[in-house]
Amino acid sequence: MPDRTVSITVETEYLAEQSEPKSHRFAFAYTITIANSGDEAVRLLNRHWIITDGNNEVQEVHGEGVVGKQPLIEPGESFRYTSGAVISTAVGTMEGSYEMISASGRPFIAPIGVFSLAQPSALH
Repeated sequence: MPDRTVSITVETEYLAEQSEPKSHRFAFAYTITIANSGDEAVRLLNRHWIITDGNNEVQEVHGEGVVGKQPLIEPGESFRYTSGAVISTAVGTMEGSYEMISASGRPFIAPIGVFSLAQPSALH
């Protein structure tokens, strides 16, 4: 069940220096900010990503925490991290969710809406 006390914002960046378009390798960084507007601390336990390239090839990623951490986010605080994805086309999308638990032991899902991964020259 989604929880409205956690908001997630995403910023993306195309990494030209790590990409090789001729080899169908397009690298992107994404920075996630998870803000807790609730009245109790929450912990991020697991992540689930669905990464889709322009050919509709899907990669699913399940894992514990993010960037090696299971952050505890206090009320009024936020946690920010940067990670990356590599796809085989100049344009793709990501979406997913975080499995979280409140300090009182209530598990919940924090959805991450679809966002674009796009090489700047790929979209006009």
